[in-house]
Amino acid sequence: MDQLKSVVLVALGGATGSVLRYLLSAWTFAQAAHWRFPIGTFVVNILGCLMVGLLAGLMAKHQFLSPDARLFLITGIAGGFTTFSALGMETFHLFRRGDMLIAGSYVASSVIVGILCVWVGFELISGRG
Repeated sequence: MDQLKSVVLVALGGATGSVLRYLLSAWTFAQAAHWRFPIGTFVVNILGCLMVGLLAGLMAKHQFLSPDARLFLITGIAGGFTTFSALGMETFHLFRRGDMLIAGSYVASSVIVGILCVWVGFELISGRG
């Protein structure tokens, strides 16, 4: 039963975060439709990182979020809003631990390999390559 409860909390939070991401991205795009920079995604990623940082700071300082609240807020809402926030949080923890080389390689490889995978997937399906 605990596993089902956890899944439901993550699912509800994820749905909420996804809807918030959609609404914020659409609003941001409407405000800056003439921009060439993908401002909607940028804003979502930055706000997601800020949200996770604030929640992690609250947990570290006050220790008041229950495991269920963490699942709903961080894994669910923040994860549905943007997984970039997870990359930011994990990199932050690596930096705090003093693992600068691992943190740098994690960020660089996530971005580079992610873009390469998008390219490979596109080329495999589109037949244009």
